[in-house]
Amino acid sequence: MLTLVRERLGRALFRRVAGPDGPATRARIHQTPGPRWFEPDRPIRVVHGDASMFIGGLSALLLQSLHPLAMAAVAGHSGYRGDPWGRLQRTSTFLAVTTYGTAPDAQQAVDIVRHIHEGIRGTTSEGVPYHATDPHLLGWVHAAETDSFLRAHERFGAHPLDAAGYDGYVADTALVAEALGVSDPPRDRRELCERLTAYRHELRTTPEARAAARFLLFRPPLPLAVRPFYGGLAANAVVLLPPWARGMLWLPRVPVVEDLAVRPTGQALTRTIRWVMTPPREFRPT
Repeated sequence: MLTLVRERLGRALFRRVAGPDGPATRARIHQTPGPRWFEPDRPIRVVHGDASMFIGGLSALLLQSLHPLAMAAVAGHSGYRGDPWGRLQRTSTFLAVTTYGTAPDAQQAVDIVRHIHEGIRGTTSEGVPYHATDPHLLGWVHAAETDSFLRAHERFGAHPLDAAGYDGYVADTALVAEALGVSDPPRDRRELCERLTAYRHELRTTPEARAAARFLLFRPPLPLAVRPFYGGLAANAVVLLPPWARGMLWLPRVPVVEDLAVRPTGQALTRTIRWVMTPPREFRPT
């Protein structure tokens, strides 16, 4: 009975994350023979295959929103309010294909994203132009995402890596970032921290960023029955943010509550997700 419950929950969650074509996409990714961008022992496979990505992904969206040009592009073109699940499914599929798929499939996924980026351009409410192909803007999105995934895995991962492993993770993500058009992405954790610091003077809390935070944290398009579980993930995504980012988003720190309730909840939720989403043996990354 417990196995049946786990399988049903796992299928439901997988459909939400991967979409209706998820099973076929998973089969293609893991069963198609051919060279991959990353060998089985690479850190990117460890990090991107862990349930900590649920928390890291939410935290990354909050952090990325602090760049006015990145947030304007998201607000104007991503459809994150009208189709949040579709956006999640496209992002998760891209990560899976570039991390585990064959080299031709990974390159095709990158080419599709670059083509989409070509059409994403406009101006902010203050009249500042943006274009999603801008290497500098892509660099911010990449650095914020990489740092968030790394922090989440370090805190909630089933098998946290050592310092060399996390340096390797940053180096692995740099390969994908360069393919997407990022100029000179960071190659280790020290460079990643320096890169985030270099962007600090460009960051600002815009009305669009606050609206995105309210949507992600307090108004998710979910049934009431599962909102408490999502709330636990969202609370940990906030805790994961750098202190300066929390301050910019007006998300105050409550140390005792976070230490005694929020972080243990994050550990419990990621363990539960890991349990229900254990894939069939034939689809497990090797």
